[in-house]
Amino acid sequence: MTALDRIASALGRRDELPNQELARSLATTADAGGVAEIAAGLQSPDKGVQADCIKVLYEIGYLRPELVSAYASALLKLLSSKNNRLVWGGMIALSTVAPLAAEAIFKRADDIIGVIERGSVITVDYGVKTLALVAAANARYAERLFPYLLNHLKVCRDKDLPQHAEHILAALNPANKDAFIAVLTRRLADAPASRAARLQKSLKVAAAQ
Repeated sequence: MTALDRIASALGRRDELPNQELARSLATTADAGGVAEIAAGLQSPDKGVQADCIKVLYEIGYLRPELVSAYASALLKLLSSKNNRLVWGGMIALSTVAPLAAEAIFKRADDIIGVIERGSVITVDYGVKTLALVAAANARYAERLFPYLLNHLKVCRDKDLPQHAEHILAALNPANKDAFIAVLTRRLADAPASRAARLQKSLKVAAAQ
């Protein structure tokens, strides 16, 4: 049985359990051939197969990102898809491999920013995470990406602020942490108690950088 024979749609299933089990199996065995088969499945004309394959890939990425990082270019191509499932799924997958594929992702930073600006809640969340992890890779990337991340922190929805701030912590360095602290402190003043604790925790982490 091939990897594609084990995805949910091939088994006549509508739940994600087969995809999660397949991802764990491929990750545990470091089955590069199986991962390649799943990556190729992203090009299937069947939207069900596409959806299953991107799910399997980002689940593998959580467990063994090195098995997925070689497909960063293929994942980046998904961001221009008309299928929103592939867009946000691709962004999740990119976030899992960002530290390993920072150069490839950085080259498409403008495209990623464009997708974030018009994307779904999931796309925005994982897009911010992806850019922050790329910015963490080296000072040049941080110099280019951190101003965008900081501006995003200024204007993002109140309900998204704690999580996005936590993502951006990865991109902090001695040169930019004060700006992060200043923005988050201003927004903390207007935050309800339900979100204030998480923001204060991020401020403490930033201050310790």
